[in-house]
Amino acid sequence: MVEIHPDRLDAILNNGRNRRILVVGDLMIDRYLWGEVGRISPEAPVPIININDEEVRFGGAANVANNIIGLNAEPVLVGTVGDDAWGDIFRKRLADKNLTGEGLISDPSRPTTIKTRIIGNNQQIARVDREKTQSIGPEIQEKTLQYVASVIGSIDAVLLQDYNKGMLIPELVDSIIALANQHNKIITVDPKFDNFLEFRNVTVFKPNKKETEEALAMRMETEADIERAGAALLEKLNAKSVLITLGERGMALIEKEGRCSFEETRARKVADVSGAGDTVIATLTTALAAGAELREAVTLSNFAAGVVCEEVGVVPIDTKRLAQTVIKG
Repeated sequence: MVEIHPDRLDAILNNGRNRRILVVGDLMIDRYLWGEVGRISPEAPVPIININDEEVRFGGAANVANNIIGLNAEPVLVGTVGDDAWGDIFRKRLADKNLTGEGLISDPSRPTTIKTRIIGNNQQIARVDREKTQSIGPEIQEKTLQYVASVIGSIDAVLLQDYNKGMLIPELVDSIIALANQHNKIITVDPKFDNFLEFRNVTVFKPNKKETEEALAMRMETEADIERAGAALLEKLNAKSVLITLGERGMALIEKEGRCSFEETRARKVADVSGAGDTVIATLTTALAAGAELREAVTLSNFAAGVVCEEVGVVPIDTKRLAQTVIKG
């Protein structure tokens, strides 16, 4: 899309240091149980896994925060956790990273969302989810908005990360976007299907191809199809720009002025696409907050996605790997 000179790259990455990105969305914990399969259970035809290691990571919107940390910016997380032990663990892990947990709203009506992956002999055997996905109630909504209002003056961008888990309900989305626009903040969105067309008046709306096709009830096979879809979203959402990620085909940027730009994927060898969307929105938002032009930010996010797709598992980007990859081209 654009070529970024090394001096310009350094300027953007350096300007991104300590930028504060407000991340509002569905917070999760990804839990991994690693072990070995020794035999089949006599109680049922299932493997018995002897667990020998456990790993707990940030998931959902919190994985976006992991990527922001890797870019040397500061995420300010806003979302719900349960009034439970896992909520306490979430807060402690934020404190361990020297991040505020004031934006975590305890919701006694739901547990902290946990996705537990059980891996035996280096193969995922099962995934066990603990979650409730009903919409947040009025009290949680009000507490969330109050916190956002209290910090909006000190942040550089607002990032809305939806996983259809009940946090980003239309009323709250409208209020946060209005507040951010009143303070002239950058607003980026990574949507999901349920509230897809509720994110109006934002800086960048970043769906993927499948989400866009489902929301608009159309197929996107050609560049002309993609351009029409982007134009439709611009009109429906009154967004300044739409960035559609296209998997192995890269991404397309459609701007309000009518300009449509395509960028091929930068992944040299795809090992795992898990978490790539989180990396794209985190890099895009941090770059914009650092003063990058929109197409520069898109190019950087494309390079960042290429880097993490070459790793197995959900791996966040960091400035060193991003800089090396961009310079190599």
